[in-house]
Amino acid sequence: MEWFSAPDYWLSRLVFQRALAALYLVAFVGAALQFRALIGERGMLPVPEYVRYAPMRRAPSIFQLHYSDRFFACCAWAGAVLSAALLGGAAEHLPLWTAMLWWAVLWGLYLSIVNVGQTWYAFGWESLLLETGFLAVFLGNERAAPPVLVLWLLRWLLFRVEFGAGLIKIRGDECWRRLTCLYHHHETQPMPGPLSWFFHHLPGPLHRVEAAANHVTQLLVPVLLFTPQPVASVAAGLIVVTQLWLVLSGNFAWLNWLTIALALSAVDFSALAGPHPLPAPPLWYEVLVIAATVLVLVLSRRPVRNLLSRRQAMNRSFDPLHLVNTYGAFGTVGRVRYEVVIEGTDERVPRPTTVWREYAFRGKPGDVRRLPRQFAPYHLRLDWLMWFAALSPAYARPWFGGFVERLLENDRDTLRLLRGNPFPDAPPSYVRARLYHYTFTDWRQLRSTGAWWQRRYLREFLPPTRLSSTDVPAERV
Repeated sequence: MEWFSAPDYWLSRLVFQRALAALYLVAFVGAALQFRALIGERGMLPVPEYVRYAPMRRAPSIFQLHYSDRFFACCAWAGAVLSAALLGGAAEHLPLWTAMLWWAVLWGLYLSIVNVGQTWYAFGWESLLLETGFLAVFLGNERAAPPVLVLWLLRWLLFRVEFGAGLIKIRGDECWRRLTCLYHHHETQPMPGPLSWFFHHLPGPLHRVEAAANHVTQLLVPVLLFTPQPVASVAAGLIVVTQLWLVLSGNFAWLNWLTIALALSAVDFSALAGPHPLPAPPLWYEVLVIAATVLVLVLSRRPVRNLLSRRQAMNRSFDPLHLVNTYGAFGTVGRVRYEVVIEGTDERVPRPTTVWREYAFRGKPGDVRRLPRQFAPYHLRLDWLMWFAALSPAYARPWFGGFVERLLENDRDTLRLLRGNPFPDAPPSYVRARLYHYTFTDWRQLRSTGAWWQRRYLREFLPPTRLSSTDVPAERV
């Protein structure tokens, strides 16, 4: 079938696959380094407890069959090694079925992690990585030209990512319609980056231009992805530029980078790369690709209905395999930034004069003189959940008590998620949490104080808490 292949897109496929392999590598390394404190056997939300009430049909995962911290670590590091090998091009000259199986193993391993990750893995970019990874299984390697159907499915996914995000904004917070959301967003986003302070202080009219450009890029440009070349390549290029702007302005894990990878798959690089002869695909491969295409189109029904609905949901999976999902971001933009600051003391009885020492996080704001760091595409899961905790204690109820308990124990794995331990010699006697209102300083304050933030104490988030005994959970006093 001559229509089946698009040999001119061999370089587009290569660039996309290498970018996806790099993001898989980041995701698996992050899982390996953070899981023990979050979902390990002694974690805040242990996998063994979760799989007792989450059936396989609702959360398919190899960890439903067996779980131990050692087994999880082996799976995560195996995924990292396989991803690194794909990044290096190891699958390019293998038999076609072997390359497909390689990509399928990566998808299955990460699906197993996400489906037991609970609230730590409840982000849209997890489903996006899985949906993209599933499509990559059918994209092939050097043993066959890129299949047209999969290239169109990648554009369909990119369209839903961008168009869904654009619709959720227009239907959501009225500041998007007034073009004023970016007066606040750079300051109140979950985890600002090193340039967020500067973005926040751009002139108001430029913020309005940013918001208007966002609407154009997310609501109009994605439609052009389905037009002939070179218009589709120009549309993809505009999406790449917009995503790079977002990369510079904040930390959103691999959401922006994966969107860029999807956009690059729609770019026709044939003028740069020239012809690259590839063998004709075997019949079994064509049948599999067609079957996968039909499956994705059938499963697209509910995401499309969601896009058309006035009650559009944001970042939702409609099947446990995360094959076709709905996406969106920042339908509502906060006007105020709250931060939970956690402190401990080694004094046996807290008094008004007690000295409390603050726990420093790697990414979330704390020390007002510390410039926010760039971590994306690496994802600091605890830091992100702390942002939600500041919005409402209900978001933190399942895990926050366990977090405090582990701080009172000086738990090594938990402390590795933080920037430092203010109690290196012995655990603290008490831990407390306080809620602050954070705002960026202005240029004058930055010059005079060296502080990027200013903060104001609001109220107690958690009263001083201690361990009542070595085998009893933490109690408030």
